[in-house]
Amino acid sequence: MRRLQSVVVTAAGIVLGMMLTGGLAAQEKNEYFKIVVIDEETGRGVPLVELRTTNRRRYYSDSNGIIAFHDSTLMRQPVFFWVKSHGYEFTGKYFGERGTILTPVPGRSALLKVKRFNVAERLYRITGQDIYGESILVGEPVPIKYPRLNGRVTGQDTFIETLYKGKIYWFWGDTFGPANFNGTASGATSELLGKGGLDPSVGIDLTYFVDSSGFSKPMCSIPGPGLVWIDWLIILPDEKGNERLYAKYSRTKNLDVDYERGIAVFDDSTKAFERIVQIKEWLDEVHSSGHPLRVRIDGREYCYITDRYGPERVQADIKHVTDPKSYEHFTCLISGTKYDIAAPKLDRDASGKLVYAWKANTDAVDHRRQQELIASGEITSGEGWWQGWDVENGKPISARPGSVFWNAFCKRWVMIAYGNIGQVWYFEGDTPTGPWVYGKKIVSHDRYDFYNVGQHPLFDQEGGRLIYFEGTYTTGFSGNHDETPLYDYNQMMYRLSIDDPRLVLPAPVYRIRDERGVTRYLMREGVDSLNLWEKIDEIPLFAVPPDRKHDRLVPIYATAGRPALRVGHGEHEAGAPLFYALPLYLKDSTNSSAVVPLFKYLDTAKGMLIYSTNAGLARKGLVRTSEPLCLVWRNPSSVLALDYKAKPVPLTR
Repeated sequence: MRRLQSVVVTAAGIVLGMMLTGGLAAQEKNEYFKIVVIDEETGRGVPLVELRTTNRRRYYSDSNGIIAFHDSTLMRQPVFFWVKSHGYEFTGKYFGERGTILTPVPGRSALLKVKRFNVAERLYRITGQDIYGESILVGEPVPIKYPRLNGRVTGQDTFIETLYKGKIYWFWGDTFGPANFNGTASGATSELLGKGGLDPSVGIDLTYFVDSSGFSKPMCSIPGPGLVWIDWLIILPDEKGNERLYAKYSRTKNLDVDYERGIAVFDDSTKAFERIVQIKEWLDEVHSSGHPLRVRIDGREYCYITDRYGPERVQADIKHVTDPKSYEHFTCLISGTKYDIAAPKLDRDASGKLVYAWKANTDAVDHRRQQELIASGEITSGEGWWQGWDVENGKPISARPGSVFWNAFCKRWVMIAYGNIGQVWYFEGDTPTGPWVYGKKIVSHDRYDFYNVGQHPLFDQEGGRLIYFEGTYTTGFSGNHDETPLYDYNQMMYRLSIDDPRLVLPAPVYRIRDERGVTRYLMREGVDSLNLWEKIDEIPLFAVPPDRKHDRLVPIYATAGRPALRVGHGEHEAGAPLFYALPLYLKDSTNSSAVVPLFKYLDTAKGMLIYSTNAGLARKGLVRTSEPLCLVWRNPSSVLALDYKAKPVPLTR
């Protein structure tokens, strides 16, 4: 987008840029007053910013952050505009309201700056009408080929995408046009960056599969009543070794009942999916969008699918993908059993500990079922696989996993999850199954849904420092009936900087008992390098990894000999710390109930030191020191749910 050259004027704490866009002749031809809204931190235009006049007319910035304003009654006179946007705030006020007074003059422009509170940055709208409609009206350049009406699409629900035969293939659910509806999946392709495609920070140039009228055509016309939705996509070789695109589909009656489920294959000649097998065993669950992850375990490749039902996996070949008994869930039920809240068959070892493992032909225990088991007293809250705690305040959150992918920058698995009424959460895990405990809210919407969120690992930049994700922006289930024109029921792209200091999250610190019987404390990197996953006793605490330090944190070192932890002092310390923690003096200033003191105990019988967040460990021979070492984050989980053998497979091979 072309940079605006402006003269900045300050009035009542509001920064406005007013400039001429051309000479006198240009002003006479251009009837619009251009309003540009930018992120004050990045200088980039912000889409989906609402400006509202006192006559209650509303105007929305396009994906360049531009509004082309023209009101024949209000031109050339002072006009008050309320300014608001999800996750952003206009700092200026007039009449006690957040807004500004502008004098709209044809051919001129104003620059408004908004402060971003979302950690993630809203970039652009991907689908729908007039993605850059306002920019075109004022003569600004736009990055995509079809900025007004592409494939005659005005609204699309829920994205699924994958790399197939050198292009990115995109598919959506229900799709609307000006006088059209496609309820059997729609699709498009886009080019990769470096092969004709746009940088994902700029936009997505979609080439739709269309019918004879130019409208986005049906891509998965499974015969029978109901809508057809695609759950996920997988690339596999067929029986002849040819690369094919497979989809799990649902022919649905409503959100709670499906007519049919199965596997379909994409026909490269007809450019549409064809059913290859119906799977009746899947009718006990309904459609759920997932974004498969490819992993390798002991030389064998698997497809992992994380969705609202929890982790699922299947071997990456067509024989297993089409066999429902080959699918495994990471679950705490006894192998081969179904979920029954009246008489749940829970897998416990001889000591009564709940056992999570990959189990074939066994039901998942998703967040809803987990809450049912807790409410009924069958399991404790600490025995749930999915924890989900707000790192800011230590309170539990309600969120659904959207996607899980390996991130090379933070050297951990990253989960993007979405919560109630438009919240998006960021988590980091040591393995694909977690532990998923502390998360940070990165996007919020005011009484507006943003669902079926997923990351685009194909778009990772700078070694994974920048990641991209999208979701469906809609009133949906929010109860809000005030729909945003053009934006509602469409896809929105966000970008997240992993090195943002607000994303410094605590990770597990493991207590290890090695071959010599010596107790050690290690984080993921240490456990992995020494291959001590099988020697883990427990996760006594969470702390900040040594490569993610923060100004307020203090380094904690592990001493040689008898394992002991100590607080580091100054820059003279040799070697890397084991982890970072909060100093004790911050105890009264933290807002998180999850931040607790770390106590040191001496086991007098064995001569060993033990560290715990439990101030009252009661065991014979244990003596606690009077002063805590530091502040760390408690572990709310009592189970070890680690899938440490799974290694990420490169997206392009």
